[in-house]
Amino acid sequence: MSIIPIINPTQSYTFADYFKLNSEPDNILSYFGYGYESRSLSLPQTHRQLERLDNLKQRLQEILPYVSLTSEMARREFLIAPVLMELIHYTQVKIKVGYSLKINEQLKGELDYFLQTKTQFLVIEAKNADLQKGFTQLAVELIAVEKAEFANYSLLYGVVSMVDIPLAEAQGILKQSKTGFLKA
Repeated sequence: MSIIPIINPTQSYTFADYFKLNSEPDNILSYFGYGYESRSLSLPQTHRQLERLDNLKQRLQEILPYVSLTSEMARREFLIAPVLMELIHYTQVKIKVGYSLKINEQLKGELDYFLQTKTQFLVIEAKNADLQKGFTQLAVELIAVEKAEFANYSLLYGVVSMVDIPLAEAQGILKQSKTGFLKA
C-alpha cells in the first residue's frame, strides 16, 4: 500500500479520472476500503441454445473492413451494441446506456452500459487502451453502484472490453462483503 495518498479527499473525481491516475488498482481501491486480488474466475454460464450468435459473428465480420474503429464511440456502436442487442433478445435484460451516477464527489460519472436483472447486475466499460487502467475505472464504478444500493446483490459483475484486441477483456467481481475485487 502506498504511503503517499493517491486520492486527494478534497478533490472531485469522475470515474474517467481514475483511468488517468498512474497508480496500481490495489492502492486506489484501498482508499475506498476494498481489497484487490487477481485470479481465475468462474462466471455464470448459460446452457441455452444461442442460435443467433453465428449470424451476429458473420454480420460483424462483414462490416469490420468498412468501419474505422479508432475511437471508443465507434467500437461501442459497431461492436458492443450489436452484442448487447442479442443479449436483450436472449435475456430481456434492461440496459441503460451512458447512465449517470453520483454518490459523492469522488464517486461520480457515467457508466457506459448498466445492466440489471432481478438476480444479477453488470457494468460494462468500453475502453480504447490500457486494460489495467480500464479495470481500475471499472472497479471504482462497481464501488459506486454498490454504495447506490440499487438492490441487495451478493455479487456485482463488471467487464472492461477492448474490442479491437481479440480476447482483451478483464472481468471483475465485487463481493458485497467488501472482501474486495477479483480480477481475471
